[in-house]
Amino acid sequence: MSLATLLGTELPLLQAPMAGVQGSRLAIAVNLAGGLGALPCAMLAPDAIRAEVAAIRAHGAHPFNLNFFCHQPPSPDPAREEAWRRKLAGDYARFGLDPTSIPAGAGRRPFDADMLALVRELRPAVVSFHFGLPDDALLAPLREWGCRILSSATTVDEARWLEARGVDAIIAQGLEAGGHRGLFLTDDLSTQAGTFALLPQVVAAVRRPVIAAGGIADAAGVAAAMALGAAGVQIGTAFLLCPEADTSLLHRAALQRPQAAHTALTNVFTGRPARGIVNHAMRALGPMADDAPAFPLASAAMAPLRQAAEARGSDDYSPLWAGQNVSGTRPVPAAERVWDLARGFEPQEPPCLV
Repeated sequence: MSLATLLGTELPLLQAPMAGVQGSRLAIAVNLAGGLGALPCAMLAPDAIRAEVAAIRAHGAHPFNLNFFCHQPPSPDPAREEAWRRKLAGDYARFGLDPTSIPAGAGRRPFDADMLALVRELRPAVVSFHFGLPDDALLAPLREWGCRILSSATTVDEARWLEARGVDAIIAQGLEAGGHRGLFLTDDLSTQAGTFALLPQVVAAVRRPVIAAGGIADAAGVAAAMALGAAGVQIGTAFLLCPEADTSLLHRAALQRPQAAHTALTNVFTGRPARGIVNHAMRALGPMADDAPAFPLASAAMAPLRQAAEARGSDDYSPLWAGQNVSGTRPVPAAERVWDLARGFEPQEPPCLV
C-alpha cells in the first residue's frame, strides 16, 4: 500500500506540525493542495483544538493529522529553577523585569486520557506523536477507532522501537530539521544523523513506510529522499513564510535575512534540543545549557523576556525555529509550495482544489 493510500491523500507529502507558528489555516491549504495537513495540539486547550478541527472540516472531508507530544512531565526541581532565574537576572534587569514574577506552568501538555477522549470525539484520520509514543493503554483505542498512527525517529534504534509498537509509518527526522528533536531513547546528540544518512538506514531496518523529514526544501530534495527509499516526505520550514502560516513578523524577517543560514540546536527556550536561527539568547545562554530547567519548564522563564523584547521589535529572546535549509522558504501560497515539491515525486498536473 502506498503512503498516500494509507493516509487517504493525493500526495505522499505531509505538512510538519509546527506549534506556535501555524494553526488550521496552513493545514487547510495543504489539504486542499493534495497533502496531509497537520494541527499541532501540544500548546492548545481542548476547546481551541475543537475550533481548529471545525475550521478544517468546513473546507471538506479531507484527512488531517492531529499531533501530540508524549514527554514525561519532569519532577519539580526548585533549586535548578532558582539557579536558572539567577542566570537570567541580568537579562531581566535589561528590561526592568522582576525575576520573582516568573509565572509557573509547563506550557506544553503531553498526550493523556483527556486528550484521548478528545480524539475519540474528533476522530482524525491520522494521529502523530513526538518524543516517542504514549502508553499502550492510550494507543490501543486509537487503533480501534481506525486512526493511522505516526511518530518520529531520530535513530535506527528508535525506528525499530516504534515499529515494534505497531505504528503505521515512521518519520525519519534528520538532524537538519527545524524545531524540537524527536529523540526519546537517548539524549546524546552525537547519535543524531542527517536526513540522507539516517533515511536509508531506517528504510533497511524496518518494514513500515518511512517518511523523510529535515532539510528538504525543493523537488530535488524530495526526489533524493524517494530515491533513498522514502515512502513520502514531511515538510516544515518551507511553509514558514506562506501567508497561511501564523509565523510572527519578527520570525518572518529573520527567515529572510542572511542570518537564517546559521541555525543550531538549543535548549535555552524550552529545556529540550530544538533547531532555530541563532540569536542573542542562544549565544549568551547556550546554545545548549546544562543548567536549563527540564523540558518544558524552561519556557516559563523565557516567556517574559521574549514578550518584552518583541514589544521593542527585537527577536533576541524569541525561538526562531527553522531547519538548516531555508532555500525553499518563500512568501508564496502554501498550495504553490506543495505543487513545487510534488514535482519530486513524478510529473503531474496540480491537484484540483475542492
